[in-house]
This record gives sequence, structure tokens and C-alpha cells, in this order.
Amino acid sequence: MNDWINKWYKNHALLYKVLLFLSTTFLIVYLFPKSGKFRYDFDKGKPWQSENLYAPFDFAIKKSADEIESEQREASEKSPVYFDLDVSVKPAVLAAYDKQFNSTFSDSSDVTNSDLYKIGESIINDLYSNGVLDEAYQYSADKTVILLSEQRQYGETQFSNLSALDAFKIKLASGLNERGLETYNTIMTSVFFDVIKPSLKRNLDFTQNALTERLNNISTVRGSIEKATLIISKGEIVEGNKYDILRSLEAEYKSQVWNESNYNLIVFAYALLVALALLMLLLFLRKYRIEVFLDNTKVTFIFFNVLLMILLTTLVINYNSQYVYVVPLCILPLVLKAFFDARLGLFAHVLTVLLLGFIVPNSYEYMFLQIIAGIVTILTVSELYKRANLFISVGQITLIYIVAYFAFFVIQEGDISNLDPRTFGLFILCGLATLFVQPLIYIYEKLFGLVSDVSLLELSDTNTKLLKELSNKAPGTFHHSLNVANLAEASANEIGANAMLIRVGALYHDIGKMKNPTYFTENQATGINPHDELSSYESAQIIIDHVLDGIEIAKKNNLPDRVIDFIRTHHGTSMVYYFYRKEKDLDANVKEEDFRYPGPKPFSKETAILMMCDSVEAASRSLKEPNTAKIDKFVESIINKQMEDGQFLNANITFKEIQSIKKILKYKLANIFHLRIEYPE
Repeated sequence: MNDWINKWYKNHALLYKVLLFLSTTFLIVYLFPKSGKFRYDFDKGKPWQSENLYAPFDFAIKKSADEIESEQREASEKSPVYFDLDVSVKPAVLAAYDKQFNSTFSDSSDVTNSDLYKIGESIINDLYSNGVLDEAYQYSADKTVILLSEQRQYGETQFSNLSALDAFKIKLASGLNERGLETYNTIMTSVFFDVIKPSLKRNLDFTQNALTERLNNISTVRGSIEKATLIISKGEIVEGNKYDILRSLEAEYKSQVWNESNYNLIVFAYALLVALALLMLLLFLRKYRIEVFLDNTKVTFIFFNVLLMILLTTLVINYNSQYVYVVPLCILPLVLKAFFDARLGLFAHVLTVLLLGFIVPNSYEYMFLQIIAGIVTILTVSELYKRANLFISVGQITLIYIVAYFAFFVIQEGDISNLDPRTFGLFILCGLATLFVQPLIYIYEKLFGLVSDVSLLELSDTNTKLLKELSNKAPGTFHHSLNVANLAEASANEIGANAMLIRVGALYHDIGKMKNPTYFTENQATGINPHDELSSYESAQIIIDHVLDGIEIAKKNNLPDRVIDFIRTHHGTSMVYYFYRKEKDLDANVKEEDFRYPGPKPFSKETAILMMCDSVEAASRSLKEPNTAKIDKFVESIINKQMEDGQFLNANITFKEIQSIKKILKYKLANIFHLRIEYPE
């Protein structure tokens, strides 16, 4: 049992990567669309580029959206409208008319009154022959109308045969004019106003049900294609019926939701492809970025960003695929370049775009645009801590998007008459969203404990609390750190190392000396040496402890681990040689281990550079009457001794790079120590 636990503990980092790999693969496959995918790309009016295409199964030819909309519009026009007819209204209106007329014209025996009565009665019978509407409805004159009485069909007519509530005015005026009784128009109109009531009211339920039934009967297909039928030959122009058939076949693939019979197989196939892409990313880290591969936090960070971009793109596509270019995919290479390097950023970006090719429409166009934009991002964005650089680069990225999309559109359509300028607006929105990378980097620093150039720039400010404390407590050490920072930065620029990181590391590498500043030569302004009162062992221990004290102070002040690495490694496992020789003169059996720093040795170019620059700058203070020959010999001696001591074995630095660093140090020291001409008094 103990052996199993020990074995698990030794391999826990590898097991974590396996679990991370499997879980990320599962989540990405889960986000993928649960439908088939047509594996051919085609454009209307363009030649068919693939091999001859035969129908893989029976399928129907779907009507276009315009065709279906036209048929729905026609069905809506032909669908009847239903009205409830109240048959009791007409007798009631006639009775009310008789009463109202008699009260208005009391002399009923008058011949004129008799004519008036008959005219009004005729108009009422005409109005209610099909019914009087309760309100003004907007239907065409030939609209079919079904009359219902007690929920049963009473009759059928056209909408033009129905009377509006005020239709009596025209009929009354016409009837009176024919009999020469137009002088009675006003009084008869008032009589009709009091008695005319609506007898028709639209039945919404019956009307809507009739319309729904007609719409449901509209077929979305026209004809079918049998399996193995030749659909289109290679080189044939995609147009007309061929285009409709291809579009129908593509829709058929997309509508085929994974079913029980093929679900497991499709999931397995997707998982293989996703796993292959993620495995390539891990192998890249293992071969070219071993320090990142060994850090599970950094591997998690990379996988998280890949998954995040896929998630955002999936959400946008599910909402509306037209907005797919709004997703700021270039944030991925920007973030990875900020925390790691350009090569890793581009590699991860390309793999992410390949994975997104499974779910985006027009996958070739999308992948081309995004890969080109990613390359431009890597080539143009530098020194993210300079805000102007980010704005300029985002502008360049947006321009590349617009130019590439315009070229694709012209190739596909042949002209620009149908070019939608709103698409360019999507690219501008994408560029604006890319600017969110700055706050995102800050968030990532807090969540994952990483450090970017933006944070390094803040830490390099000598007015920070910790550096001001160093300058107050140990001014000599502070001045030494500034000199080392300048030497190290120049050396880093010479060999292409991270100059900003090494400058910050140099500024903080000796903060441990604040605990006992007077025990270090550069801070002994009074000429009194406290080591005179101590044994060699005690003195050596105080000197060695400044590394551990520095680590403790750095952690209390929340310095990033990448900066703490410089404190931990800037002496490697070298020896406090002065006190070792002093003790050896007294005791020949002295142990070297008691006078060595605990390490570790430098494990990167930057930490190795700092060790060289720190040793050279500190020892250069003892040079007397320096000249070019002395400086050259002095630099060669110190760095060669460090190499012989094996201090750079763990650092990925080459002999050629070390020679370049020596050259820079010699040049810088020569400038520092050059002698001015003595002017006569």
C-alpha cells in the first residue's frame, strides 16, 4: 500500500495532466453541435470543386425561405375569415325603426311619410341581408367570409358584401335623391343613428384555426432525390436546381441530431480529433517549453484559455452565427504571448482555430481569417505595457480582418454590389473587444499567480515601497542593484532574453540584505566592519542567509514567483570564498559545505545572466587602476570560474551566448571605469 502511495505521489503531476487532458477533451466535445456536418463547401454561381457527388441517402428537396414565405402569404390571403352573425338583430332593428319613425313623423297617413318609411325599411333589409360589422376590418374586397350562427355555418359570402356600421349614410342619401326627398336626409339620418346596431363580430378562434390549418398544409419540400443519384459533377456550376439540391442535402446533414445508433460512434470520432489537437499542444510544451510543461498551473492556464475561446464562440453561434466574427479570438495569442512567448501563443491559437472549424459556418474562410489575424497579432503586438502599442496593433488586426473578408467576398460573389457594410462593423466590434486583454491579463495574474510585462513594469519603478525601503536601509546595496540591473538588461538584450524580467529580478535580488545591512561591504560607510567581531562561520552564515531573508521578505510583499527565482538563484551553490579561505588558514579540515549557498543553481537564461552580472559588478569594486586589459581578464576570470563550478548546467544558455554576455560586460565596465583627462589647475 505504501509503495502504491509513494508511486502515486511521485507521478501526481503527470496524473493531473492526464485528468486535465481528458476533462478538457470531454468539455470541448460536449460543446460541439449535436448534429451532422456537411463536409463540402460550395457557393452559388461557382464551380463544384470536389469530386462527383452522389446522394448518400434519400432526401427531399427543400423549398427556399422565399418560396415558403410566398406560399404562406398566399395561404393567408385565401384563408377565410369567420364572423358570428346575430340573427336576432335585424328584427329588433326593424321594430326599433318602426317605433322611432312613428315618433318622429306623427302624421303616418301622409303619402310622403309612407315613402320615407319604405325607403328606410328597404335600406335596413339591404344592410342586414349579409350583416353589419361591429368595427372597421382591413380585408380585401374578395376575401371569403364564413357566417356562423350558434357556432354553425350559416352562409358564405365575400367581405365586400358586408356592411359597415355607417354604410347606411350613402344608401340613405342615394334612396332619398331618387325619390326627390333629399330634404329629409338629415332627419332620416338621425333616425338611423338611433336604431342601426352591428350584427357581425369576428370569431378569432375559428379564423386563426383556419389559417393555422392552411399554413400547416404547406409543404416545405418539392420533390425528392433517391440514394445514389448523381447530384453534381466536378467542375459543374452550382446554380438553379443544383444549388437547391445541395442546400437541401446540407440542411439534411445539419438536421440529423445524433441518435442512439450512431451517438457513441460520433462522440468517439470527435473525441479522437479533439484529443489529437490537445495532445499536439502537450507534446509541443514537452519538447520546446519544458519549464511550462512541468508547471501544472501554467498548463491549466493554457487549456483554460483554449476552452474559453471555444465556449464563447459556441455561445455566439447558438445565438446567431452571423456574429461569429465578434468573438475576439486574437485575445488568446495576446494573453499567451504576454505570459509566455510568441511561438507558444501562435501554436495554441492555430490549434484552437482548427477545433473551431468543426462548428463554425464557412469553416475554410473562418480558419483562414483567424489564422492570418493570429499571425498579425504575434508579429505586431510587442511591449503590451505600452498602451499605444496595443491600440495600434488592434487597429492593424481589424484592418487585416476587413481586407481578408473583402477578398473572400469578391472571390465568392464576383462583385461587391451585395456587400453588407454591417459585416465590417462586426470586425470593428471584435477589435474593440480585443482591447479587453489588458484587464483580462490583470485578472489572470491574480487567479493563476502569473506575471506579465505590465506587472514587471510596475515592479521596476524604484519608488515602490520595497525598493524605497531598500534605498533607506541599505543604500549601497540599492546602488549595487541598480548597476546590476543595467548590466543585466544590456546583456539580456544582446542574446534575446527577457530584459524586463531580468531588470526587475536584478532590482530585488539583494533585498535580503536589509535585515543586516552593515554586514555587507557596500553599506559600511563608517569604515567599521562588524565581521571583525565574528568567527568565519558566523560571518559566512550571515552572508548566506541574505538569500533566505530575501525570499521571506519577497513573499511577505507578494512578489511574483518569477522574481523570487532571481533571489533564490543569484548565488547558485557558489562559495563564500573570502571567509572559507580565512577559516582554512586556521583549520585545514574545514568543510566546503559550510561556506556554500544552498542554491538552487540558475535554471534559465535570465537567472544565469543575473549571476554573472551580480558577481562581476560586486567584484569590480575591488579593481585598482582599471584598464581595458585588466577589465577583460577580470570578467573572463569570474565567469569562467562560475562555469568550471557548474553553475550554469541547469540553465538553457549556450557558450556563444555566454561569450556575448562577456563582451557586453567588458564594454559596460570599460565605460564605467574609463579615466578622464586631467585638466591643469
